[in-house]
Amino acid sequence: MSKNIVIKAFLSIALWLIVCSVGYSQESALEIIQKADDHARGVESSKGIMRMTIIRPTWQREIEMKTWAKGTEYSLTLVTAPARDRGTATLKREKEIWNWQPSIDRAIKLPASMMMQSWMGSDFTNDDLVRESSIVVDYTHALIGEEVVEERVCHLIELIPKPDAPVVWGKVLVRIDKADYLQLKTEFFDEDGYLVNTMLGTEIKELGGRLLPTRLEMIPAEEEGRKTVVEQLDIDFNAALKESFFSIQNMKRVR
Repeated sequence: MSKNIVIKAFLSIALWLIVCSVGYSQESALEIIQKADDHARGVESSKGIMRMTIIRPTWQREIEMKTWAKGTEYSLTLVTAPARDRGTATLKREKEIWNWQPSIDRAIKLPASMMMQSWMGSDFTNDDLVRESSIVVDYTHALIGEEVVEERVCHLIELIPKPDAPVVWGKVLVRIDKADYLQLKTEFFDEDGYLVNTMLGTEIKELGGRLLPTRLEMIPAEEEGRKTVVEQLDIDFNAALKESFFSIQNMKRVR
């Protein structure tokens, strides 16, 4: 066998190994989004404590809350402070969203038209709070590059809503850390392509046995001096919660 034939055979085998390696190791945009979503929310059940700070040019206020979630279909958020809002709760149970207002002793079912309204006067919406729309299910996903955020190399993924998806965004750009699947920066665009909000994930630390960005900032694009900060103070990804926990009756009495 001649030397040239040996070299060609070696190069062919090497190329084949490279192609196979790339084909089997490269993740799709959907797989990356799914892993990031599972990492942040937990696949089974979780419970946590959060602090929200609403910042405006001339004032700011804090809201403390407890949260419970089971998969993607059930969640409950309870306001524990300040005193005037204590006991206010928001429940997601499959396709239904309920709000409990203790001041008027009334549970209100939220229609789809209210999902994009502000939650408690913040820059987060009712939809953000209960995650009614899903970055996994309601969008098509495309890897369009990479970007460095918080000194971490991230996948840059473009999300385009599916035709019948119950979302208002025309496009979403997500940066997900390649090493730990952390969602570090997300930009939300309207149907005309204008940037509306930017969400930043910072202060990365271990919480609940996972590495997480423990501070989220939602920053409106065209409203200077305005943003909302959510700090994850504690979280337990091993909470044993049953579906029966997420009931309208329990929403009224949970503490």
